[in-house]
Amino acid sequence: MKNRFLLISLFIVTFCNCQNNRVPSSVNFKSIAEDFKEGFEKLNLRPLQLSYVENLQSIKSKDSILQQEMFFQKIAIRLQEINPRELSKNNQLAFSLIEYETKINLLRIVQEKRWNDLEVQDIPDTGLFSLPIGRDLYIYFLRRWIGLEVTPDKMYEFGLREIKRVKARMKTVQTRVKMDSLAFKKHINNDSFYYKDVAIVQKEFEKIKKIVAQKLSKNFPYLDLISDVKIERGTNKKLAKVPAFYRNKTFYYNFFDQPFNKRQISWIYIHEAMPGHHYQITLENNLERSDIQKMFQYSSYREGWAAYIEEIGYEIGAYRDMYDELGKWEWDIIRSVRVAMDVGLNYYGWNDEKALEFWRQHIQEQDNIGLREIARIKRWPCQVITYKYGADKFMQWKEKFQKQRGSNLKEFHQIILENGSLPFLILKNLIDSKI
Repeated sequence: MKNRFLLISLFIVTFCNCQNNRVPSSVNFKSIAEDFKEGFEKLNLRPLQLSYVENLQSIKSKDSILQQEMFFQKIAIRLQEINPRELSKNNQLAFSLIEYETKINLLRIVQEKRWNDLEVQDIPDTGLFSLPIGRDLYIYFLRRWIGLEVTPDKMYEFGLREIKRVKARMKTVQTRVKMDSLAFKKHINNDSFYYKDVAIVQKEFEKIKKIVAQKLSKNFPYLDLISDVKIERGTNKKLAKVPAFYRNKTFYYNFFDQPFNKRQISWIYIHEAMPGHHYQITLENNLERSDIQKMFQYSSYREGWAAYIEEIGYEIGAYRDMYDELGKWEWDIIRSVRVAMDVGLNYYGWNDEKALEFWRQHIQEQDNIGLREIARIKRWPCQVITYKYGADKFMQWKEKFQKQRGSNLKEFHQIILENGSLPFLILKNLIDSKI
């Protein structure tokens, strides 16, 4: 009994000494964060490209990939020593980002090692499904573009649900004007819905800018950090396939040979300018963020935010009538069909004919756009999903917020925006902790 008592006493003393000598998580994590930043930058990894061919061509040598793997595995082991609850809020966020990037890079490395073993000389640009390990590559790219939580089958079903939802919203507009399908189609293609003078298009965009500005302060925080956005006509014909784009604090609309659809004025402006891309990107660049946060930005968040803004067009005063809203749905049905087609072409193995048949089931008399989108999806797998998936996440969180906290959009938007772009898994945890 005496020896047993001495052993127990010795264990207690040893345990207490270990606890007293334990390095606090905050100290350990500071070292990990510094090593992660330095080590990650030394790896000189190329950022994710739109083209899967470019991504595969940029895969490094086997020795380099082994070095990358050792780095991320070491970080993963060191993170296990940290109790995130002992960290400050800012460090908790940095911890989550390091953990997330470590996981996604280890997934990348698995596929890149397999690809190197194949020793493919010429990479075809006919879609991921045409490659030897194309389906597995698609799963990785889907997670890289969208989030670790997604799967191809879930994305396909999501696309089908969105097609159904958007069609219902378009039908609602038709019902409100009390026309059958043929009469409605003829009505919205009337010349009165199109501008043929670029000066008028410029004037209308300037007008919607002033209208939207009236409700910005009520619904969006941090406006003092946001510079004015310019509105200019685009001149690059290579970008003529899109109605508008945002670049360097300027919103560009494309007006070349075709008349400009009036129904595109409102949703395009709020998507690209205020409070869409210009607002979110400018804000992110002006927020105080940690060094770890500044290392990464997430397309699904950025594109999702701009597409989400379209969803709340009435609430923020951008949609003046049902035709402004219809313009949003006319483009959104294209986005929705693209989600399912992306999975179909790159994962299920659809050929162009099957994809075009699917397109025609939901969008009539726009085969030229359908063929263009099929080509885009095969070259740039997964990117087209970012708009719809991101907007859906923001809408879900908005609904949850308003049920529990009321209809204060400004407060909700502050929670969404205050840390800049984040992976949705991390953002979900932050939102859950505040709602």
